[in-house]
Amino acid sequence: MDLPPASIAKDKHRVATRPSLPMWDQQLIAKYDVPGPRYTSYPTAVQFAGDYDLEVYRQEARDNLQQTIAPLSLYVHIPFCQNICYYCACNKVVTSDPSAARTYLDYLTQEIELQSPMVDKHRTVMQLHLGGGTPTFFDGAELTELMHVLASHYKLTDSERREYSIEIDPRTVTKDSLALLKGLGFNRLSLGVQDFDEQVQQAINRRQRYGMIKILTETARLYQFKSISYDLIYGLPMQTLETLSVTLDKTIALSPDRIAFYSYAHLPKRFKSQRAIDRLDLPSAVEKLEMLSLITEKLLAAGYVHIGMDHFVKPKDDLALARHEGKLQRNFQGYSTCMAPDLVGLGVSSISAMQSSYAQNERALDDYYQRLDAGILPIAKGFKLSEDDQIRRAVINRIICDLQLDTQTVEKQFGIIFSEYFSQELLALKPLQSDGLLCWHGDKLTVSELGQLMLRNICMVFDKYLRRANDNSSGREQSESIRFSNTL
Repeated sequence: MDLPPASIAKDKHRVATRPSLPMWDQQLIAKYDVPGPRYTSYPTAVQFAGDYDLEVYRQEARDNLQQTIAPLSLYVHIPFCQNICYYCACNKVVTSDPSAARTYLDYLTQEIELQSPMVDKHRTVMQLHLGGGTPTFFDGAELTELMHVLASHYKLTDSERREYSIEIDPRTVTKDSLALLKGLGFNRLSLGVQDFDEQVQQAINRRQRYGMIKILTETARLYQFKSISYDLIYGLPMQTLETLSVTLDKTIALSPDRIAFYSYAHLPKRFKSQRAIDRLDLPSAVEKLEMLSLITEKLLAAGYVHIGMDHFVKPKDDLALARHEGKLQRNFQGYSTCMAPDLVGLGVSSISAMQSSYAQNERALDDYYQRLDAGILPIAKGFKLSEDDQIRRAVINRIICDLQLDTQTVEKQFGIIFSEYFSQELLALKPLQSDGLLCWHGDKLTVSELGQLMLRNICMVFDKYLRRANDNSSGREQSESIRFSNTL
């Protein structure tokens, strides 16, 4: 892949010399650097509404029970963190009070008891993910109790094919902690690395030594975890191509199985912690594209496969195999294999996703507790998909997961004539094709290398809610569209 320009990056702290790279088209950057969804769902959470109440969810769950016995996916949100990371946009509660975990676990148990009867007990849980916050805010006894509660209400499995993962703040675990997690059935670890540069770590208030990550990675391999994933971020304050290159070299040396390299979205009006970051310390849109190109070049050269937006994996990883077989899917946890079509979200702010609807729990901890005190599920809002929503979801998912779209497959699946159904969208794609983001080979759309950097922009063409927002500049949808981060 061609790489973008090299210039000398100067800020008030340091100067980073960059390799000589060809020039990016500034007009192209300005054209596509616009707010847009990351499409962990379609429609996106912006469309969720309070008129989707508990009774709607119950009916959806009943209908779903009658239609499928497919495997199930569980997501459990544990919102607590001991320290604030300035970049973080997650739903979190910062506290050093260990009793908060005990209280939350008691309420979480109540939710599991209310939620589990809605799912066929014979549906095997093939995918389980603990996210946060910091799931390892729970101590060993609390994590053991949580897994026992889940096993008592859902059909957990010890199958080698399962994907049971947990997000880890490396500062909160030890070698013994990893041994416990393996014993509890987790076979995948996701380590929050973010960046190895000390100045960057200081700027985001997250200091963790390289040696700490190295020891945990080696220990996880010793305990034979099936997969080790690193979460990193580009576009952070104080990052330059030079520092990012060093972080990449250190990451490659540790050789994680999966790498999620997220773009930092600076939205200080929405996330108070981000107000601690000096906007002048952030890379520009041009510099972020340079970083993304460097990331892609180095990781591909190291043998990783780019499976789509943000994610790089080793060639024999399950995600790479799923991509090759056309079975990759994207949900609220990012990319995953298509082993479990339905996702049950547990915990504050969690989202459940069934075949034709989404349901989200209360986002505020007090509201979550209040609902459970009343003996009802803490569902606050959701969305019931129309047939059109399901068609567009399938199109966006295939583009974002396969980096291509076979229109004949869509026609057969939904009984439509693609060129007629998406006539407006096909016209809207022409400028993107002229700009080199995609090309057509008969009935198949293929995303180019340049288009992979602007994948969200391609998917946005098929998003009818964004189109409505653009057509109604004074309406609610327009005001909500600015909640998205910029695509570049």
